[in-house]
Amino acid sequence: MVSRIQELTGAEFPLFAFSHCRDVVAAVSRAGGFGVLGGSGFTPETLEEELCWIDEHVDGKPYGVDILIPENMTLPAGMTGEKLAASVPEQHVAFTEKLLEGADVPAQREGLVSDKLPTVSHDIAEQLLDVAFRHPIRLIVNALGIAPPMMIERARKAGVPVGALVGAKEHAIRQAKAGVDVIVAQGTEAGGHCGEVSTLVLIPEVVRALEPYGAPPVLAAGGIMTGAQMAGMMAMGAQGVWTGSVWLATTESETTEIFREKMVEASSRDTIRSIYRTGKPSRQLRSTWHNAWEGPESPGKLGMPQMGLLSQPAFNRIDKSAAGGNPKAREMVSYFVGQGVGLIDQIRSATGVVQEFKEDYLAAVERLNGTLE
Repeated sequence: MVSRIQELTGAEFPLFAFSHCRDVVAAVSRAGGFGVLGGSGFTPETLEEELCWIDEHVDGKPYGVDILIPENMTLPAGMTGEKLAASVPEQHVAFTEKLLEGADVPAQREGLVSDKLPTVSHDIAEQLLDVAFRHPIRLIVNALGIAPPMMIERARKAGVPVGALVGAKEHAIRQAKAGVDVIVAQGTEAGGHCGEVSTLVLIPEVVRALEPYGAPPVLAAGGIMTGAQMAGMMAMGAQGVWTGSVWLATTESETTEIFREKMVEASSRDTIRSIYRTGKPSRQLRSTWHNAWEGPESPGKLGMPQMGLLSQPAFNRIDKSAAGGNPKAREMVSYFVGQGVGLIDQIRSATGVVQEFKEDYLAAVERLNGTLE
C-alpha cells in the first residue's frame, strides 16, 4: 500500500535524508530513499550549481530542498554583512580570539567575524526559493518557525508540497493551520536545532493532535539511525522518517575526516544542546569549544545570526588546524549531530545505509508480525 507521503513526494521507501552534501542527496534518492538538500548554507548562485548537479545525477528520482527561514528573525532594511559583523560585541570577538590562541589555532582578527549576509535572512531566502522552484523538486521544507505564506503560495503554484519541522504538538497544529502539507516532528535527540521533547513521546502526540486538522502526514525525526527505529516510528503513526546524523558518517558527507573519526568514537552522551554555535539551541558533538563558552570567563549568550558569524570562521580554522595535526584543535572539533551518534560504529556509503535501513526495517516488521502468530 502506498502511503500519503509517498503519493505526495514520489518516494519509493519513505526514508528522508537531510544533508548539506549533494552526493548524499543523489545517492539516497537513487537507492530508493528521498534526499533533501539543506540549501541554507548556499548562495543563490551556488544553490543553482548544486541543484543542476543533482538533476544530472539523481537518475530522475525525486528529491527535495530545505530552506531555513526563521519566523522570529527579521533583519532591518538596508542591513549589510559589514554592518552585521560590526554588531558582534568586542568582548565576544576577544573571547574567541583568546580561545583559539589557547588551542594553538591561528587567531588573527582579519576574517574572525564573517561579513557575509547570512542566508537565513528573508531576502536571500526568497532568492533561494527562486532557484529551488526552477528545478524538479518534489518537496520544499522550512525550519525554525511557521512556513511563511509566500513559501506556501509559491509552492502551491509550482505543485510542490510544503514540509515544516516542529518540536512540539502546538507547533504542529500551527503549521497545519497555516497550510503545511507534511509535518516533520523532530525530537530533542536530533542533531541541529531541536526542541526539548523526546521523539518517542513527540510522534504519537503530534499524530493525535493533527487528526482534527486533516491529519497531514508526519515524518518522525530525532535519533533515528536504523530501520528498526523507523518501523517503531511508523507503528506509532508516522508515515516515514526524516534523518540527518546517520548521513554524516558516510563516505560522501561534507564532514571532515576527523569529525567522522570522533563520531565513531562518541557515545550518545557526548552531544550537547547548546546556543554557542548559531545563537539558538542546537545539538552538537560536545567539545572544548562548548566547555569554554559555558565556563566562568565566557561573555555569555549571543543571538542569531551574530553567534554564527563568529563561530563559523572559528570552526573553519579549527578544522584546518586539526587536519594539520594539532591535538588541541582536534579536541575542539565539533559539528551538528544527534544522540544517535552512539549507534555509529563505522563509516559507510550512503547507498549502503539505505540498503541497511530497508533490510533492518523489513526484519523489524517481520518480528512484529511474529508476535501476532
